[in-house]
Parts: sequence; C-alpha cells; structure tokens
Amino acid sequence: MSNNETNEIKITKQLPSDVMDKAVRGLTYIAHPLRLRILEFLDVNGMSSVSAISRAVDTEQMIVSQSLRKMRDTNLVKTHRRGIFVYYEICEEYPASIFVCLRKLFGHMTDQLKFLRDGYKEILPTDYTTMAANRIKLFANFDKMRILEYLTYRGESCVSEIARETKIPQIKVSQYLKKLLDDDFVKSHKEGRFVYYEITAGVHKTTIGCIHKRYDRVGDKF
Repeated sequence: MSNNETNEIKITKQLPSDVMDKAVRGLTYIAHPLRLRILEFLDVNGMSSVSAISRAVDTEQMIVSQSLRKMRDTNLVKTHRRGIFVYYEICEEYPASIFVCLRKLFGHMTDQLKFLRDGYKEILPTDYTTMAANRIKLFANFDKMRILEYLTYRGESCVSEIARETKIPQIKVSQYLKKLLDDDFVKSHKEGRFVYYEITAGVHKTTIGCIHKRYDRVGDKF
C-alpha cells in the first residue's frame, strides 16, 4: 500500500485517555470475525434489518442481534425505527474507513484492481475478513494503541522517547514494541546504541487515523 493511501489523515497529538480507552473497547468488538462481517455488510449495503443481516452472514438472528446490541452500545452502529422494525446503520468514518484500507490491502494482495478504486465497495472473502479481525485483535490494546498513535504523529522514536511521552513504563514499552515488531505493526533500525521504531502501513495505522477523525468531528460525543 502506498504512503498516500495510509497517510490521508494527519494527526498532531494524542487523544484524551478516556477517548482512547473507549475507542479500544470498540475495537475489541470489531476484532471478531462475525462482528466485522456484520459491519462490512452494513458498510456495503447501508441501513439494514436484523433479518437481512442474518441471511447475509448466514448466522442465527438471535446471535446477530446480540452482536449488534453490543456494537450499538459502543457507538459502532446506530439504529432507526420504522414502525415495529429496527434498522441498523454503521456509524460515520469510524469504523467504516477501516474497510477502505482492508479492500485496498486485498486488492494489492490479489492484483484485483477494482478494489483499489476510491469508493469501491464489495463484500470480501470470509477467510480474508477473519484474518483481518484477528489482526485487529493483536493491536486492540490501550498501551499498544498509545504507542502506535505516538509513532503516527511523531515518526520514528526510541524506547525512552516513547515511554516519556506516553507515560507507559519503559520496560512495558519495550515489551509491547517487541510484540508489535513480531506482528509487523512497526519496523526498527539501529543507530549507534539506540534502536528506533516506526509504524508500518496497514489497517492498524488507518485505524488510528479513523479514531482521530471521528474525535475531530464529534469531540466529547465520541
């Protein structure tokens, strides 16, 4: 993925802790194959009923309703009532923009150019969506997100710099960076006795940008 595709949203500071904590809780719900498929269906098809979603994801209506209720409580979806029927709709750019990144990543991986077009929407293969959900699960953690957020707006940094600015103990920063490095969310290089870390392109970086964009739009209503 090119830098232009992952750097569209510029951020200049860290979000308030309570906002990031709420965003991470939302991500833990997204980081589930069924929930991600439900959100994807809503992103592609727009406002839909529980029965329509259930048929599309081939899952019992009761299970889909439970997932939708949890995602509504974390402001990932919103509801509209029409008579006795309730319809669900995905909320704004977050998490909808995540699918922009997922589709472009899929397009690059499979050489399917249609997925690289701006605004193109199509349901992705289930195994790919499952993989994406599992990837999100790897970074859906408050301290990991703080580190990724810091690297997004400050650029490459060493452990001591990250620890000082994020207020995370240095030993924990080192531990988290090792995990993020193992999962290809960051890359590193050595300069003298210091190791510098930099965020890589992908759904994790897009997620940080989407969270900031939503906060810029709605502020305290996040």
